[in-house]
Amino acid sequence: MVKKPTPDASRRSEKSRRAIYEAALALVAENGYPRTTIEGIAARAGVGKQTIYRWWTSKADVLLDAFLDLAEQGARQSGEEPGEAAEVHGGIPDTGDLAADLKAVLRATVDGLLDPKFEAPSRALAAEGLVNEQLSRELVARLLEPQLQLYVHRLRSAQESGAVRPDIDPRIALELFVSPVAQRWLQHTGPLTYAYTDTLVDYALYGLAPR
Repeated sequence: MVKKPTPDASRRSEKSRRAIYEAALALVAENGYPRTTIEGIAARAGVGKQTIYRWWTSKADVLLDAFLDLAEQGARQSGEEPGEAAEVHGGIPDTGDLAADLKAVLRATVDGLLDPKFEAPSRALAAEGLVNEQLSRELVARLLEPQLQLYVHRLRSAQESGAVRPDIDPRIALELFVSPVAQRWLQHTGPLTYAYTDTLVDYALYGLAPR
């Protein structure tokens, strides 16, 4: 009698985790954050509620992990290592040309923000974050701030090379081009294009005063 192989518990757990991520992202895109529930995620994923509560304490935790996983998948597909994602895709290069490096990463940001699989859950989480302080804090701590620190690191490198004034605060300076992108994307105040982000970099680095 042939002995059946022992089920691989880790593989089964990973399959369940993947199903939960996909269900959470799909539901928040279809129904919005308030109408997405642990029960709904469990039913969509084909798992029990206890499986979800074994790994997460709330739907916010599920969705944040699902979105981080989605971002890491995008990084892998573009040939990067997990943890190098800036915004949705792409680490910030350091070629010695600060303007070119910033334009490159902001163009990748545009691609990510307009990618349907990222855009729907991003908008749902961002919208809920406006009225849900706890979720907003989680979004900032786990998603936004790590990404912004990549800009800080690149700007500090530019300071060391003399490309940026030594007295500027990189954390404030990055908002000159990152914040307008977020506003335009969130509020639809204009088209989100490469030309727009390139111009933001030029304005931020070279100023508005005549020379």
